[in-house]
Amino acid sequence: MSSTSPIGAGAPPASAARLAWLDALRGLGAVAVMLEHLLPWFMPSLRPYWFNLGMYGVLVFFLVSGYIIPVSLERRGDVRAFWISRVFRLYPIYLLVVAGVLVAAIWMPVREQVPRDLSSVFAHATMLLDVVHRGGLADTMWTLSYEMVFYLVVTALFVGGAHRASGTIAVAFGTVAVVAGLVLTGPLLQGPWPALVSGPVFLAGLACLVGGRFRRSAAYVLGAMALVLLLFSGFVPWLGAVILAVMFAGTAIRRWEEGAGGLVPVAATAVLVGVTPVWAPQAGWWWVQPGPWLATMVLAGATFAGGMALRGRELPRFLVWLGLVSYSVYLLHHPLLRIFHAVVGDVRAAGQAVQLLLSAVFVLTVLGLSLLTYRYVELPMQRLGRRLARGAAAGNAGGAGGAEGATAAGSTNGTNGTDGTDGTDGAAAAGNAGGAGGAAPGPPSSGDGAREPSCETAGQEPSAGDCAKSSGSPVGESEVRPSSFSEPTG
Repeated sequence: MSSTSPIGAGAPPASAARLAWLDALRGLGAVAVMLEHLLPWFMPSLRPYWFNLGMYGVLVFFLVSGYIIPVSLERRGDVRAFWISRVFRLYPIYLLVVAGVLVAAIWMPVREQVPRDLSSVFAHATMLLDVVHRGGLADTMWTLSYEMVFYLVVTALFVGGAHRASGTIAVAFGTVAVVAGLVLTGPLLQGPWPALVSGPVFLAGLACLVGGRFRRSAAYVLGAMALVLLLFSGFVPWLGAVILAVMFAGTAIRRWEEGAGGLVPVAATAVLVGVTPVWAPQAGWWWVQPGPWLATMVLAGATFAGGMALRGRELPRFLVWLGLVSYSVYLLHHPLLRIFHAVVGDVRAAGQAVQLLLSAVFVLTVLGLSLLTYRYVELPMQRLGRRLARGAAAGNAGGAGGAEGATAAGSTNGTNGTDGTDGTDGAAAAGNAGGAGGAAPGPPSSGDGAREPSCETAGQEPSAGDCAKSSGSPVGESEVRPSSFSEPTG
């Protein structure tokens, strides 16, 4: 396997070119989120208000995760291998950021939105922050909550054999979003208890998914818990349902591409998502007004469609490279922005040349640190996760329950670039990375929250991911979910 740089010379293999568009989309999403947080403080005159940059990036992340994650699980045919690879994709850089923010708290206090109690510990350990209405140490962590909910729901559907009905599920979540917007004005499950209860349940359930005992029951319990938290404990219930609708719409697009479904459910979901905030009492923010909301949706959908249209073409290597480091960019930039602002002070009244210079310095700093964390944290841990996932898959194949997973993996002709079970996806991701360790990063979001191009190269972030209307939250200037690094006023 080559050790060349992801942006080194040489033509990428066909499979890599086919999936480079996913990296490019994740790169665009990460940059959009970073700009959403940067512009209000350093170049406010350039911030657009006819659409929301941050939510645009987040929606792109979620479409990518929806397009990739379920197929990744199906092609593996192995719940244990899937979760091992996900944990090693999402948690290493996430925990590094958590540790960094806590260390920096010696000088810069942790956001006031983060409770100083056990509920916050559990919320961070599970990544279910937003759906248990707990603030994250880094504001962009909110999108990872929905990536995790998506993974739990997809796992339950897969175990129950209902995972192919992606279009119907997308429409169902869109419908739920409309209803939730009409009848709910905030979380029904209040206080620390959702986090305190869901934390131990999540950890025990994950142990069952990975360990094998009571796996089916654990998948159902975790999936049901995720839905309850999404709809009754999240900061903005209708937004949570909208996000799941968008992610399953991404899956439905993949089904259509493979000839296993149509686009009518995708169109119906888009309509439902578009009208959800129109009559919702909990929708007073500028970015969910009809104009900006619809513009943001259309731009995100057009970006994803454009990426698909260009998937057979060679894309700018820098944009693809941005996708590889996008999970690090996504998680690092907001804590770094708080530190940077504390050092340089308020520059909104400074000249444009000064604003541009400081913005450029900040962006280059974020990209440089993201390259380091990708190379020395993300890639090594992804490799370790792939080795463990391969071992788990081999163990399953050798045991009584191994035949099904082996058959599912074999039916996809290959070896997964992220865990050795799916060549169409992981190998391509490895090619996108120029062979750097053979792995493509993951939302995103993903994105990666999680990001995972066809297996695990796209989940960022993304997921999968982040942002929102304020300088770092999906609810922006909301009294429901105030941002720690809120937009400047006056």
